[in-house]
Amino acid sequence: MSKIKVAVVGVGHLGSIHAKIYREIENCALIGVCDIDKTRLSDVAGSLGVSACSDYRELFDKVDAVSIAVPTRYHHRIAADFLKHRIHALVEKPFTLDLKEADSLIRIAKKNKLILQVGHIERFNSAFAATRKLIQDPKFIECHRLSPFPNRSLDVGVVLDLMIHDIDIVLGLVDSRLKKIEAVGVPVLTGFEDIANARLTFNNGCVCNLTASRVSDEWMRKIRIFLKNAYISLDYRDEEAFIYRKSASGITKDSLPIEKEQPLKKELAAFIDCVIQNTEPLVSGPVGRQALGVALTIQKLIWKKTSSS
Repeated sequence: MSKIKVAVVGVGHLGSIHAKIYREIENCALIGVCDIDKTRLSDVAGSLGVSACSDYRELFDKVDAVSIAVPTRYHHRIAADFLKHRIHALVEKPFTLDLKEADSLIRIAKKNKLILQVGHIERFNSAFAATRKLIQDPKFIECHRLSPFPNRSLDVGVVLDLMIHDIDIVLGLVDSRLKKIEAVGVPVLTGFEDIANARLTFNNGCVCNLTASRVSDEWMRKIRIFLKNAYISLDYRDEEAFIYRKSASGITKDSLPIEKEQPLKKELAAFIDCVIQNTEPLVSGPVGRQALGVALTIQKLIWKKTSSS
């Protein structure tokens, strides 16, 4: 079987990691990298020993698939161009700036029978994968995603930058339609919201509380999922999880066995497998659109309150 020829467009912090990992995936070949920052482009291409270009259109006749890791405002234009040239695409989160752009990419991918995957990495976290089968009918979910100020990904607010990961996870866990969304947030260091809290209420009674901040003095990537007679505490960053169960003597705590693997490598390998086997991605375009829709509603509620205060 010939290898899938792949390129990475946008080799900033995350895109450069994409490129390095593609070199390690057995059934694909990294053909080249692209970026408008020529110094950065030269450094990454030189370190990996691949070709470089500053115009992504030069890749159209050279690759089968592409990772797009540029600022969000360029996602639609670049992804649409690759899809129109019948090239499979993995688009980093947030999927697009709005639902109209997301619908456009989904439509083009469907028309050309292409794989369109959205980069929600937590779906591939080993701790989450180990707990997923234990999570049935959650009653309450609490998510905390905090980090120091990043000095990157500042073209969007914290909802689209960080909270969207947990929105995607929660929508995948709760088998019910959303009934109500409440949200608050404030800008601190940028013109966007830098800290936000949202409360999602579902028709089946499940409630989820999400907090995201990029102005914290600590890192935190945790989710707690409360079930009927147990709850699961999961740390995405350390890739560890515990289950607390009700017992006759009180509460028991057990560590869940986890085979740690690099989540991004699992994500990219899954993308390549979908291209080879022509199968639906775990985070398809429509799935990514769903998370984006909720995130945009949260963002709208935040700014409606901010502008009226």
